[in-house]
Amino acid sequence: MGIKKRDICELNISDMAFGGRGVAKVDGFTIFVDRTTPLDRVRARIYKKKKNYAEAGVVELLSPSPFRIDPPCRYSGYCGGCKWQFLDYNKQLEYKKRHVAESLEHIGMMKGILVHETKPSKEIFGYRNKMEFSCSDRRWLLPEEMEKEDVDTDFALGLHVPGTFYKVLDTKACLLQPETGNLILNDVRTYMKNSKAPAYGLRSHEGFWRFLMLRHSVAYDQWMVNIITASEDRNTVQPLADFLAEKYPGIVSIVNNITSSKAGIAIGEYEILLKGEPVIKDRIGSFEFDISANSFFQTNTRQAEQLYTKIKEYAELSGNETIIDLYSGTGTIPIWLADSAKSVTGFEVVKTAVTDAMKNCKNNGIDNVSFVEGDIRESLKQITEKPDVMIIDPPRAGMHKDVVKQVLAMAPDRIVYVSCNPATLARDLIMLKEYYEVPEVQPVDMFPHTFHIEAVAKLNKQAKQ
Repeated sequence: MGIKKRDICELNISDMAFGGRGVAKVDGFTIFVDRTTPLDRVRARIYKKKKNYAEAGVVELLSPSPFRIDPPCRYSGYCGGCKWQFLDYNKQLEYKKRHVAESLEHIGMMKGILVHETKPSKEIFGYRNKMEFSCSDRRWLLPEEMEKEDVDTDFALGLHVPGTFYKVLDTKACLLQPETGNLILNDVRTYMKNSKAPAYGLRSHEGFWRFLMLRHSVAYDQWMVNIITASEDRNTVQPLADFLAEKYPGIVSIVNNITSSKAGIAIGEYEILLKGEPVIKDRIGSFEFDISANSFFQTNTRQAEQLYTKIKEYAELSGNETIIDLYSGTGTIPIWLADSAKSVTGFEVVKTAVTDAMKNCKNNGIDNVSFVEGDIRESLKQITEKPDVMIIDPPRAGMHKDVVKQVLAMAPDRIVYVSCNPATLARDLIMLKEYYEVPEVQPVDMFPHTFHIEAVAKLNKQAKQ
């Protein structure tokens, strides 16, 4: 049959694609269907048609898969935060392992690599230690809200509809953060709506209130509130800070980040401390870390310990090794490895992250770790001695080709590659596989109810032929 845009088809979902969409085949033609899982039977409308595939959305669920569960969140299916809430958690883990294995085989052309079962998250709700909520002067309504006549539509504080920058749901509760975070979220919403300052228009780029960022310390059950505004107006934001600090004793830091940038990024050009301290503290294992509003810290604190334990295992340290850690951030991995190595050198481009990293080393009594600030393509050239072990934890885009060349030139005996994107993991391993073998990979689930997956790959230098 010929598939055309706007057609409505009855489809049997047979597989799950990377990116979290179900896959159906019609006469060998592939259709990706949002919000489905294998063994679903659905009526779906085609909304995009290409030469080799089509994309569709569910109109009606005719027969549910046995892997389906009832999602506890009212925003499930409409919010871009966690697309897999409807999928049994054990199945989520299975598909994440498959996505890693299939990326290695089909993209990296590497067959027979041992990919272990995905390490599950200890908590599958309330696990996020950081949430960002967007303000908007237009509220995107849920289907049941469209039937009501008295719904305010001129303000929203919440999460985005998937794949959009301007559609914001007025999110009353996100189940991925601890419940106190939702109480704070709703108090902030009430204050912002009742203030004289307008919400920021994501298309007009006018308005005052831009974002609310909440950080939670798992170890100490403390909170940071970061209010991001388009301009500085202390008379408007200070009363909100005073109210929150009085109502919630667990809030130890309230800051105001100010940004005039039109980009939808919750980072300020400068920051004003409104209440308490400029940082909160959290722990991974026995190590304590200062976390500022704009610094990177693993989003799932409890699961980070499992991730770092696997990195250390794959590094096979005896205490005499020199280690280079690329993309070292605030120094969490170097600090975790320091007690088992001779020395660790971290490379990081973000100046504030390097400052935080050095401070974290000092606070934890670590004296064999140093950091090099700057573009890794240039700063790595400073290293003249071959490291024994290299840790590579790049952003989602993976390594730049110039960095890969320098890694190969340095030729460490072992590499531990930490990936948040199986596709770029496989792509980078293509460039390394002539000189390194990959005996095993361990997926670690840091983000339950999403298709995202961390993977730790062990690389050993091949013996000379």
